[in-house]
Amino acid sequence: MPFPMKSAYTIKEAQKNLSAVVRHAERGSLATITRRKKPVAHIISAERLSAIAETMEILADPAAMKAIRDAEAGKGKWYSIEDLAD
Repeated sequence: MPFPMKSAYTIKEAQKNLSAVVRHAERGSLATITRRKKPVAHIISAERLSAIAETMEILADPAAMKAIRDAEAGKGKWYSIEDLAD
C-alpha cells in the first residue's frame, strides 16, 4: 500500500517514510512534522528555501524596498529597450 501524501506527519510516520515526505516537499508542498499533534518542524524543498532567502535579502535592502515602493506608486524610472542595449 502506498504511503499517503498529506501535509502533516507524526515523527514516527516521517521516520518510516522519509523519502516519500521529502518527495512531497520537493513538489513544492510544505511537510509539517508533529509531536503530540503540535508542529515541531517543517520540511521544504531547497528551491523554496532559496526563494525565501532571496526574498528576505530584498526585504532587508533599503534601496531595493524604496525602488519597489516607487514602482508601485508609479514613480519608477522607465527605459526603452534601445537604451538598455548600449
